[in-house]
Amino acid sequence: MSEVIEDMGIDGLKIVQDTELYRFTSDSVLLSRFARAKNGDKVADFCSGSGIVAFHFHALNRDKKGLSYTLFELQEPLCALSKKTAALNGFDNFEFCNGRLQDIPESYREQFSLVLCNPPYERGGFENDDYSKAICRKELTITLLEIAKAAAFALKFGGRLALINRADRLAELCYVLKEYNIEVKRVQFVAGKEGAKPYLVMVEAVKGGKPACEILPTIIN
Repeated sequence: MSEVIEDMGIDGLKIVQDTELYRFTSDSVLLSRFARAKNGDKVADFCSGSGIVAFHFHALNRDKKGLSYTLFELQEPLCALSKKTAALNGFDNFEFCNGRLQDIPESYREQFSLVLCNPPYERGGFENDDYSKAICRKELTITLLEIAKAAAFALKFGGRLALINRADRLAELCYVLKEYNIEVKRVQFVAGKEGAKPYLVMVEAVKGGKPACEILPTIIN
């Protein structure tokens, strides 16, 4: 049996993983801690994989009232793991959408106040990688531009997008989001050690927001 139940590290909550499929990395946990919740948030998790970003975010913000989640994932086996995790923890405020973000259903237009996204952000082919794992890391099935378009479609005016990507793609990220009227408002870099060049960047952006950006202290991870 390749499925395993692992501890999320918060209040004894568990997550269901599959050792033969893509498994989450520290990027997901960093993003869930960076994003900020508000009472009543309707949250979308794009490129959700087995759901770690949304589940960890929910675990960290259970003091907030009325949170609900929709997890969007291309691969059905990963989507199935998310459903099992929700059932295992008794989470009844999660729903799941299995399919391409490029084909996000019309019923989700401007439905969300917050979008979380840890997308595939490496470029290049998958060489000798397993394809199902490669598409979780590399832009083989979706691009940053397409993610920005989907976020603009799904967010309400004033809604927020919290996203993580390679640090060297920050300029591209700001440009692409602005093309869809999503303004970067907070930026935080991640470095491997003190004084090292950052390798990741997290941004919070607002649909219809005015230009102004806060740069937060770099995280050492």
